[in-house]
Amino acid sequence: MDTGTHVVMGIALGGLATLDPAVASSHVTTTSVLIATIVGSQIPDIDTVLKLRNNAIYIRNHRGVTHSIPAVILWPLLLTAIIYPFFPGTNLLHLWAWTFAAVFIHVFVDIFNAYGTQALRPFNSKWVALGWINTFDPFIFAIHVLGIIAWILGAHPGFTFLVMYTIILGYYIKRYQTRKRVLVEVRSLIPDATEIIVAPTMKFHQWRIAAMNENIFFVGRSVDGKVEILDRFKRIPVPNTPVIEAAKKDHNISAFLSFSPVYRWEVDEYDDYYEVRFIDLRYRSNGHYPFVAVVQLDSELQPIRSYTGWVFSEKKLRKKLGVIPG
Repeated sequence: MDTGTHVVMGIALGGLATLDPAVASSHVTTTSVLIATIVGSQIPDIDTVLKLRNNAIYIRNHRGVTHSIPAVILWPLLLTAIIYPFFPGTNLLHLWAWTFAAVFIHVFVDIFNAYGTQALRPFNSKWVALGWINTFDPFIFAIHVLGIIAWILGAHPGFTFLVMYTIILGYYIKRYQTRKRVLVEVRSLIPDATEIIVAPTMKFHQWRIAAMNENIFFVGRSVDGKVEILDRFKRIPVPNTPVIEAAKKDHNISAFLSFSPVYRWEVDEYDDYYEVRFIDLRYRSNGHYPFVAVVQLDSELQPIRSYTGWVFSEKKLRKKLGVIPG
């Protein structure tokens, strides 16, 4: 989920913790647990700072080791050790337990996004991405905000957020059922599909679709249960040419390929350089595919410049590459 949603989830979990007698009976424990759930709901995303270095490192590592099984165990221990000295009268066991809940829930809900996490590391480095809930879901965010407002106005936080989470559980089930119906419809349109990706959007009844069979990539969308195929691309295997092999060694290209499960490729040859481009097919927006990786190679197949990330026009991509002054 996005940062804002994780913040309100941390506050809500701190409110829910007031149903715990050990928390409710002690002001110092209530305060320490609220701080711990807010921080614990954020700490797995500390790897976001990697974006300050470059997109390639961020793509390779975001939601990786910081969301792994060892991290889910270690983050609560670390936060408890930091917070407890400031609240020495708090119930240490319950402080740890609610901190653990905050960290676990953060990683757990991220699994339901299309981006996913490597939550099974170190046993499996596969990205776990169920694709039920958008990274920012307006309903989930709004109901948390309403619960927090109700708490400020005097409602009992524990029962308020217990009701809220019951509603959210039903919402998740509904999202699963809706996505399943879309998947069935796609399979009826492409019965020989070897892979189908159905990804959520911020709109409840709108989904992105990327699928493939042995010969074709299909890109589409579902709106109000109706599936529409918008683009088709011939599925051409990436060749083992010297240009492609040199491109794959570039850090931006290799990061993209480690993350993207469905993409097409292009190679253009100019007077004094080659340009290799990989285009993720999952994020079609207004006829454009904004998530790309591009590398330019000189005649000796040495990288000149490269980029991976989100760009919404060719002009902006050229600026990112430094071809056009920013």
